[in-house]
Amino acid sequence: MRARDKAAVSALRATLGALDNAEAVPVDAAHLRGVALEESPSGAGATEAARQELSEGRVVEIVRAEVAERLDAATQLTAPAHADRAARLRAEAAVLLRFLDEGRG
Repeated sequence: MRARDKAAVSALRATLGALDNAEAVPVDAAHLRGVALEESPSGAGATEAARQELSEGRVVEIVRAEVAERLDAATQLTAPAHADRAARLRAEAAVLLRFLDEGRG
């Protein structure tokens, strides 16, 4: 049971990170270029930006991409020395697929 928990924690942390990255608002480099230091924003909250809200479809798409990434990596680990890593990647993919299946039901 302990190994399964580690796979779930690892998969969920990585997927939450991917979702967090997808919510990030792209920084407009052209807007920042050429701003004098005294004109730059400062103070508490000066660098805060509203996050993008992801649709349910986009969340599912990101989770499916995380599953595919793990299964692809597991497929490439063919050496016997990497059997444990491949099994862990497959277990992580199974955890994420279970969440997708629960969302449909």
